[in-house]
Amino acid sequence: MHEMFVSVGLMSGTSLDGIDAAVIRTDGKDRIEFVEAGTIAYEAAFRNSLRVLLGDGAGDAHVEQELTDLHAMAVEQVLWKTQIEIPDVDIVGFHGHTIFHDPAGHRTVQLGDGQRLANRLGIPVVCDFRSADMEAGGQGAPLAPVYHHALAKDLAKPLAVVNIGGVANITWIEDGGPEHMIAFDTGPGNALIDDWVLTATGQNFDDGGRLASSGTPDQAIVEAMLGHPYFQLPVPKSLDRDDFANLLAKQNMKSLSAADGAATLTRLTVETIVQSARFMPGTPETWVVTGGGRKNTAIMRMLRHQVPGMVKTTEDVGWRGDSLEAEAFAYMAARHVHGLPISFPGTTGTARPMPGGVMFRPG
Repeated sequence: MHEMFVSVGLMSGTSLDGIDAAVIRTDGKDRIEFVEAGTIAYEAAFRNSLRVLLGDGAGDAHVEQELTDLHAMAVEQVLWKTQIEIPDVDIVGFHGHTIFHDPAGHRTVQLGDGQRLANRLGIPVVCDFRSADMEAGGQGAPLAPVYHHALAKDLAKPLAVVNIGGVANITWIEDGGPEHMIAFDTGPGNALIDDWVLTATGQNFDDGGRLASSGTPDQAIVEAMLGHPYFQLPVPKSLDRDDFANLLAKQNMKSLSAADGAATLTRLTVETIVQSARFMPGTPETWVVTGGGRKNTAIMRMLRHQVPGMVKTTEDVGWRGDSLEAEAFAYMAARHVHGLPISFPGTTGTARPMPGGVMFRPG
């Protein structure tokens, strides 16, 4: 039996909204006890500083330091809500913020200084979760499926977990160990919608999907976007947040109203999830939706209309959608300590089940 750890996980997602922090107790295998979670929202100026670095493989040292210090603050704030003191935390799983992801070029860049965070907190930190997988021939993403599998142990199978963040990804889970999973990025999640809404209205996202619900999709643009060669690639496969930006720029989006543009990009996100079913070995009994997309009523309405089986949110099955990815990196940090794999041939295309992460100790 593996030792139980108090682990804090941190996630700064592609939606650029802030940092999610979660505290769990886990052995990195079957035992998971949720303790607490919280979020620090990015201020507009810092969000813009991150946005201009997207697609930049070099990064920026000043922004990286500020990002790391904000993560330290997120840990301190979430622990303040618990009875757990910093010396009682065994490990921190620090994902950082992805600014560049190029699986074909075997390179991924997550902004964040693991040594700085460990020194600031006085806690060992595991970060750089993706590099070992990519060095072994994997895509480096998605990584949360190993946590999805652990959470789903008592749910009916087959099951699909759909994470709709900036990029959307899916995890196919059937009976058996995590080596039997299939996972891949399905296509754009909220990123294109968020960028459109920001440009068209000045808001950071389509709150509740209300703007999309008031518009009409342009199906010609949806079909043109579905012609992207990514959708024909075999799985596993993964994306960068902005992989579709150039193709989208060639579409006649400027002729659309704010509502119609939001409706069009929302339809695209749903269509790519629906079409992902052809890569699964069977039809899921249940589709569990997590990420910010589960709060978008337009996305959820379209999914329930178009996919076979039941569509539920994470909360419907007793999970916590707002903190799920942060919990996943807390879980993976514990797996790192025990030398357990976090990615598998069916989830990232790695040659073999791969441990991941680099440990940084205080001082």
